[in-house]
Amino acid sequence: MPIPPGALSHEAHPHATLLSDFILGSQDGLVNVLGILLGLVAAGAADRLILVAAFAALAAESISMGAVAYTSTLARRSLYLSEVEREQREIKEVPEMEREEVRVILRNWGYEGEEVEEMLRRIEAKPKAWLDLMLAFELNLAEVKADQARNSGLIVLGSTVVGSIIPLVPFFVPGVHVLSAATASVILSAIMLVAVGWYAARSTVGSPWAGAGRMLLIGLAAGFAGFLVGHFLGAV
Repeated sequence: MPIPPGALSHEAHPHATLLSDFILGSQDGLVNVLGILLGLVAAGAADRLILVAAFAALAAESISMGAVAYTSTLARRSLYLSEVEREQREIKEVPEMEREEVRVILRNWGYEGEEVEEMLRRIEAKPKAWLDLMLAFELNLAEVKADQARNSGLIVLGSTVVGSIIPLVPFFVPGVHVLSAATASVILSAIMLVAVGWYAARSTVGSPWAGAGRMLLIGLAAGFAGFLVGHFLGAV
């Protein structure tokens, strides 16, 4: 009986990782800058101060988010490599215990009796398959490649910059009133949030419109929180 398709492949799909990093960066950058803009507008800050604060937030948030993505992925890779080393050692030093763990996995897949032993012999004959099986289905670990930390950091940094710029666009229109710019900023941000949420749901599972609505609600709620803080602090 063949091994179930994909049973010995538990690597995170590159598209899923890229999508997750893009959503993380773009949503964080957009929401952060939108909240600061609305808070300063509500507090009655001057145009120059609004732009200075927004760009300072853009720079700090982008670098911070990229660094966090880089270091957290490095930590996941370190964990993955340590578990690879431990599993290799256990397969060599306590093979019978590891065989029994494989039997448990196979029985959970529906194999019974002699099928289990036949599959076990096949897996034992392929050391990499044995190791991958234990990592994926005993420890629930996906492979973290050597370049993944760098790629994740760059994607999150870049998408944070892109997301942060969206709310700022209306403030560069010559002659526009600050309240009009803030209103346009909310509209542009809402469109961006809907687009990202819709695409994320469309690329994975679930209703695209539910994903868009969820993303919109989270983003605008955070922006509104910034507006309220600015309004009350400005009044004080």
